[in-house]
Amino acid sequence: MAWKLLASATLITGAATGGVGWLTNRPANADVRHPALRGTLVSTMDMQVSRSSHTATALPDGRVLVAGGFTEKGSPKGAEIFEPGAQRFAPLPPMVTTRHSHTATLLPDGKVLIAGGYGEGTVTLTAAELFDPKSNTFSPTGSMLAARADHVAIPLANGKVLIAGGLGPDWTFLASAEIYDPATGRFSATGSMATPRESHAAVRLKDGRVFVVGGHNGQRRNLTLLTSAETYDPASGVFTHAGAMRIRRHKHDAVLLQSGQVLITGGADERDGRGVYTSTELFDPTTGAYAAGPAMQLGRYKHEGSSVVLPSGIVLISGGAPQAETYDPASRSFTIVAGEARMAGQFSAAAPLPGGGALITGGYGDGTGPRTSAWLYRP
Repeated sequence: MAWKLLASATLITGAATGGVGWLTNRPANADVRHPALRGTLVSTMDMQVSRSSHTATALPDGRVLVAGGFTEKGSPKGAEIFEPGAQRFAPLPPMVTTRHSHTATLLPDGKVLIAGGYGEGTVTLTAAELFDPKSNTFSPTGSMLAARADHVAIPLANGKVLIAGGLGPDWTFLASAEIYDPATGRFSATGSMATPRESHAAVRLKDGRVFVVGGHNGQRRNLTLLTSAETYDPASGVFTHAGAMRIRRHKHDAVLLQSGQVLITGGADERDGRGVYTSTELFDPTTGAYAAGPAMQLGRYKHEGSSVVLPSGIVLISGGAPQAETYDPASRSFTIVAGEARMAGQFSAAAPLPGGGALITGGYGDGTGPRTSAWLYRP
């Protein structure tokens, strides 16, 4: 079966994407333990179409917007919405622009900013649009200053959104950043990062700064994996060096813990699927220090944005491997989530649900293309 970005962009599975040969995604040298299980993962109704490299955004009314991504050839559905009460996906009107590898950011007024990514024919996009949950419709907004995909988008405390890095046209790795202002619907330039980055991760710290970490730039023999990190200060519009991780990582994830520390998980080295990490690190913004964290139960990569901090402070890590696991900051331990669901893992998307659970959608891997599958995490 052929797989496409909504209408035309073909997804290649196999060795080129690291999408095969990881039934357990467990490196040979991984120290795999089997402590008591925490929470349960159950399958729920499938999405209306298969997706990977899409986004899942929790809305203020409890629903989840699932938008874009690679999907099955000929599908007309750019987005759909999960209704937790009925545990079903419902169709939505068409998106303004077909896209994958974009970002989706919840704004203070409840709308969702969807920006950039790859469009028809893998064209890198400047186009952005807004989803309005009150009318369930998409509408255009101002365009980004730079075409970019695989970037990061972080909501700032002032209601604006920071867009940073990613990949531009003709394999241009970007250090540039810009700001979206919901009040005007426009993007404006801000300070650039010191280092161009793709496949990086970012979180907003408790003091309002944005922490950007890892990633890579360059291709093939010129590929450079990064240990470095930077912080963005919204007051000055400047990025500042924030030390370096203990190991190089790209295609990893990062979340802000309730303590204010940042948990950095997984990723891979230059070998991608043959070099997946179980390792984690903890960054302390008050000291600027990095410390080794405990090893995860499973190696994970291509899981940026698929980790959810639950109301309890426990972190659900759902992407990048066939099984989910949780991290307990109090005991500094990872625990496999119970359930028989075997997830695709790579480039899936997750979002919190009312009541402390989470929705996990799509992804590819284990020798398959994008999937319709969806799961519910129950704490």
